[in-house]
Amino acid sequence: MGMRRMTRLTNAFSKKWANLKAAYAVWFAFYNFCRVHTTLRVTPAMTAGITDHIWSVRELVEAVA
Repeated sequence: MGMRRMTRLTNAFSKKWANLKAAYAVWFAFYNFCRVHTTLRVTPAMTAGITDHIWSVRELVEAVA
């Protein structure tokens, strides 16, 4: 339910495959680097040893740009 593009009966759909792929990329990056999980109490990227801190959305956007 975190990604409305995966649910039916909504207006949050993509008409182009490129837009859908971009939306997934943003969601996965946010999910892994910015969102603190309740069971882990850290981000999955921190658990995997990829980063040592929780990223802000600004850091995520700057890393992509």
